[in-house]
Amino acid sequence: MLPPKTAPRIICLGHATLDRSYVIERFPPGPRKVKAVAAFANGGGMASSAAVAASRLGARVSLWGRVGDDAAGAEIRASLAGEGVATDGLRCVAGAVSATSAVIIDAAGERLLAHHDGDRLDADPGSLPVDQVSRADAVLADLRWIEGAMVLFAAARAAGVPTILDADVSDIPDLRPLLALTDYAMFSEGGLAEFRDAPLKEALAAVRAAGPRHAGVTRGAAGYFWQEGEGPVRHQPGFPVAVVDTNGAGDAFHGGFAWALAGGLEAARAIRLASAAAALKCRKPGARAGLPRQSELAAFLEDAGLDA
Repeated sequence: MLPPKTAPRIICLGHATLDRSYVIERFPPGPRKVKAVAAFANGGGMASSAAVAASRLGARVSLWGRVGDDAAGAEIRASLAGEGVATDGLRCVAGAVSATSAVIIDAAGERLLAHHDGDRLDADPGSLPVDQVSRADAVLADLRWIEGAMVLFAAARAAGVPTILDADVSDIPDLRPLLALTDYAMFSEGGLAEFRDAPLKEALAAVRAAGPRHAGVTRGAAGYFWQEGEGPVRHQPGFPVAVVDTNGAGDAFHGGFAWALAGGLEAARAIRLASAAAALKCRKPGARAGLPRQSELAAFLEDAGLDA
């Protein structure tokens, strides 16, 4: 079932990068020169790719974040604008260096990623247009700009707008203040282990104890596991596809979930659509090339014998 609300409003906050990707046949056993069979540049970053995912599915999306006033920053802004993502909340910091990544992808679709967070990207969230939050149907943030995420989630909580956290691995010593403002905490496997290294049910319970109504973890091809309240741990299996590149699959999942939730679906249905969006993304190289349109998502679900 696709969301009943056709163009929900979503605000995404956090990471925006320029990815330079190289496709190789296989990873070498040690340091050496390797020939790339393909190379390309495209926008990346968790919150920004989630924003593009939601936009392609039909949401009206704004990205809030920071880039430098350099060539990479200009490319990042242009790539987002080309996808219909509003960038009025994407601050261009004078004299700063934008975030960039080098992504190495092998023939099996696995990746090696070297990331530079940028330099001199002012962390002050004072310029964020928080007056827009009350008009949103959902907000999503990653962990790359914690000061901004706190401001966004506090404004959303005050306005009764659902908050979704992309909780990947980070160097933040204490996530609990942000989790206290989070409704849907969605961890990567590494991020959950970093927060609480324990068996799945115990780790999810520790997340919920910090405040979220929903605690979950993505586990690649194994799918998504989650718990709400005192209910059982539930599981959405991954959709089988011919994998070309896993880079950006988590972002597709988060953006797809935000779109479905903001559009009026309950969590389990939103997770199913998000999982399908993540699977579709893996069929093409790059963080964004495989992000599906709504018609592609509906056709994929129909081919899988599921109600779209």
